[in-house]
Amino acid sequence: MHVAIDARRINTSTGRYIERLLHHLQELDAANDYTVLMPEEDLSYWQPSAKNFRVVNSDFEIYSLGEQSGFLRQLNKIDADLVHFPMPQQPVLYRGKHVTTFHDLTLLNTYNSDKNWLVYRVKQAVGRFAFRHSLSSSSHILTGTEFTKNALIDFAGTAASKITVTPYAAEAPISWSVSSSVPQPDLPFRRFILYVGQQPDYKNIRRLGEAHQKLLDTDPALGLVLAGRMNPAAQQNLDYFTERGYKNIHFTGYISDETLDEYYRHASAYVFPSLMEGFGLPGLEAMQRHLPVVSSNATCLPEVYGDAAEYFDPLDTDDMAAAIRRVIDDEERHVELTGLGLKRASQFSWRRMAEQTLAIYSEALAQN
Repeated sequence: MHVAIDARRINTSTGRYIERLLHHLQELDAANDYTVLMPEEDLSYWQPSAKNFRVVNSDFEIYSLGEQSGFLRQLNKIDADLVHFPMPQQPVLYRGKHVTTFHDLTLLNTYNSDKNWLVYRVKQAVGRFAFRHSLSSSSHILTGTEFTKNALIDFAGTAASKITVTPYAAEAPISWSVSSSVPQPDLPFRRFILYVGQQPDYKNIRRLGEAHQKLLDTDPALGLVLAGRMNPAAQQNLDYFTERGYKNIHFTGYISDETLDEYYRHASAYVFPSLMEGFGLPGLEAMQRHLPVVSSNATCLPEVYGDAAEYFDPLDTDDMAAAIRRVIDDEERHVELTGLGLKRASQFSWRRMAEQTLAIYSEALAQN
């Protein structure tokens, strides 16, 4: 069997899934041959360690004419028995056998105000067509949660038997430490709640800021740290908070893993206010780092976090503030959630995800 894996997005927000899949497939499968398609700029980011894996340069942007023409020619030339597209963006004229991973339907159901409105709506229209085509043409579909599986069934009437849930996982980096010797971050406040990640509108950061300001009524020294690159979406949130005179909110901008470790180590809680997720990996990553999680009760998040999070209505900032307060002010609840989080995160496994995926490859190849 010759499998090609589209890794053009390996160094993006969804790239962790691709990288972990490749890592474990190399340990699990020495019998079949793999071609990994990757942009030139990422060739130093990941290199195979197994002899039956090879990397081929593929510099075709998603949602581009090059993807529909040049990438199509490349796939036809490779002539793999099976192609795995870890995202629904793929050449619509590709006729080879393939499986597709759908992480979520966020593109179709959200609008990010930092984007050009017309361009974004056109992208959504193209996305609806591309998603339906991928669901129809793929031999099998993979998702991270039952929530996303059901969303795909509702969206396109896809048969449930065609979709397999292969949950993702979280791993604390080797460098991470819970040692008290980890230095306190250089902040104007010592007690703070933490959010890590991108800040498009659906992440609901402005309501998190509003809830945090309400917490200042009883805890005026409490900080809110928003860790992540200062892209246009983050800058818009910073401007929004500044215009309203919000206090004790710190945007880190890009930081090293070592500095991020300091924030995880010293935060009072991780808060995940998102309105829509396909899995919610950041919360599991916080649990792995011994940090109690306060989470939105929207979409798939209760499915993933189970009883290991304190939940709130993401549209109700009073409810959000109250949930945060229950965790950071109640030491017993704080300790309980920390233990439940570690237990919950340990129930997910990247290796098991790769094992399930490999089984789907064999099943797809056996289909007429």
